[in-house]
Amino acid sequence: MRHLVRDIAKGDSTRARSLRSSIMVGIGFGGSNVLRLASNLALTRLLFPEVFGLMALVQVFMTGLQMFSDLGINLSIIQHERGEEPDFLNTAWTIQIIRGVALWLGSCILAWPAALIYGEPQLAILLPVVGLNAIILGFTTTRIALVNRNLQIGVQTFTDLGSQVAGLLITILLAWTTRSVWALVIGLLCTSMIKVVAQQTLLKGPANRLHFDRDMSREIIRFGKYIFLSSIAGFLVNQSDRAILGGYVPLTELGIYSVAYVFANVPLQLAQAAGGQIIFPIYRKFMTTESAGNRAKVAKARRLVLLSTVLLGGLLTLASVPLVNLLYDHRYTAAGPILALLGFSVTAQIATSNYDGAHLSHGNSKWHFNLICLQAIVQVVLSFLLISRFGLIGAVFALGVSSLVVYPFKAYVANRYRAWDPLADGATFALGLGFFGLSCVLWHDSISALLAGR
Repeated sequence: MRHLVRDIAKGDSTRARSLRSSIMVGIGFGGSNVLRLASNLALTRLLFPEVFGLMALVQVFMTGLQMFSDLGINLSIIQHERGEEPDFLNTAWTIQIIRGVALWLGSCILAWPAALIYGEPQLAILLPVVGLNAIILGFTTTRIALVNRNLQIGVQTFTDLGSQVAGLLITILLAWTTRSVWALVIGLLCTSMIKVVAQQTLLKGPANRLHFDRDMSREIIRFGKYIFLSSIAGFLVNQSDRAILGGYVPLTELGIYSVAYVFANVPLQLAQAAGGQIIFPIYRKFMTTESAGNRAKVAKARRLVLLSTVLLGGLLTLASVPLVNLLYDHRYTAAGPILALLGFSVTAQIATSNYDGAHLSHGNSKWHFNLICLQAIVQVVLSFLLISRFGLIGAVFALGVSSLVVYPFKAYVANRYRAWDPLADGATFALGLGFFGLSCVLWHDSISALLAGR
């Protein structure tokens, strides 16, 4: 045991670095969500549900802009053989800054149409201001990609948490004094500024400077073109429920749905964080097409992520109604049964997740685009059909149903790279469904009341 602890703490093997990275992801993710919960609890007492509904619409547009211009710069650095060369890093950083400025200009252009579409005049002012966040984040150091590439993410974790604490304090102070959506906006900008400065100062590695190498930029864009297209589709996958729902329900209902989604999204965010920072680098180091031993190592890591995240999702589902009633006032009561019902979609999304590294580690971003594009089409169609017919409840189930529809195609691609693990996927889904069914029995009255009000 002592030898194992020493190896984890100081070893330089891939196994030791993977374990350290897993611990850091857990610390960062746990700490981040504790802070997010504290922020949510404090702000829901200071602000009205309509404010969260309005901010949810702002986030839909900003997330869309970010994803519509995603060139996969970090992924390119992680997978490229020249990913640690200063010229490559500085070219990537320069492209990233240009992208940030373009995003801000895009937010200015979309501001007025967004205000007209949703009938919310404040969006015309909010979007350009929130868009400044893209310029700030454009200066994020490429050292982050390096520490992910080498499974060394400790300092990054603590800079993320530190900036989140500082931003939370600023946001709460502003919410107490202004009682408006501007508290959330200014808090967001301050959090990003603090994080960028802290990472530039504390992360080890070569300092970034403006530099543009035409050949290297072509390689980044060549790899990133399908990431770019994938991100456009990914926006529809991740935001279509709130974007479509905002057109069918009042801001109050959208705000309550957003509160429930904050909890439901926790295990999904953990799965995504582990996938990007741990599973993808492992896919890269242990190509599943090369040997059965490599496949076993990747499968073991992925199974641990699936098990831990579906258990977390199950516990949140079981605790849904009493948890919301304990933490929030009566204005947010409906978030409890919504969280319980979201357990189905969370389970479906987790059980079908973290196969992307199999093809991306081979530089095949085209398949990544194909799969996300397919899911986007399916999810948007299902969301329109279900939300227009069932309103908020339709949004709850559209996410999970679309994941199940697309799963056979994900399995096909994963199998091409010898990475498909049907046993783990099936067991994860069955376990999550068990939690979901039990929660429906436990909170039958609350769920019935919610359904009766649709």
